[in-house]
Amino acid sequence: MAGFDIASLVREFITLFVVIDPIGTLPVFYFATAGVPEHLHWRLATRAVIVATIVLVLFLIGGQFVLEIVGLRLGSFQIAGGIILFLFALTMIFGEPKAAREIEEAEKDHMKGAVFPLAIPSIASPGAMLAIVILTDNHRHSIPDQAVTGLLLLAVLALTLVLLLLAARLKRVIGNTGANVISRVMGMILATVAVDSVLSGLEVVGALTLTGNG
Repeated sequence: MAGFDIASLVREFITLFVVIDPIGTLPVFYFATAGVPEHLHWRLATRAVIVATIVLVLFLIGGQFVLEIVGLRLGSFQIAGGIILFLFALTMIFGEPKAAREIEEAEKDHMKGAVFPLAIPSIASPGAMLAIVILTDNHRHSIPDQAVTGLLLLAVLALTLVLLLLAARLKRVIGNTGANVISRVMGMILATVAVDSVLSGLEVVGALTLTGNG
């Protein structure tokens, strides 16, 4: 991102927006807040975004370092992330909006859904973690470049928080049926993204293997 040119900034912002997917997080938010009193939704949304921000910032600062220390390849991380995303997508497509036992647990602990599934793996998804590591590659980007990426990340997360705070109003417009339809459709999209992540990871691992053999 030499010189902080506009094209690079826009490209990185779009990349972060796609992998974090604030719009796609809405159905997950509806899933997580089922049975939770509406006046507590803002608190759950805020806590979820804070947790996701902490996780993604930690990956920005030390994700690549940790992966290199333990000898893990980015391709392998991408494959694992894709599998996790795919399993979660299946619950969105085929699962009930909220099981009775989960509603009962949510009533006892209203903030339970803030961490799972909202903060992780919806907002701070494996794909988002991977994207952060790649966009801040220490071998290709300077500290100022990485700082700019961090600011773009915070901007996308702030936009995510705004959408979650408006989720109740949006749900009144689309209704429960609309929310369920969105959840299924986004589940299909998420499953597609997950499969693509696995295929991309296999390509990376395959390329590295061929290079090593060569």
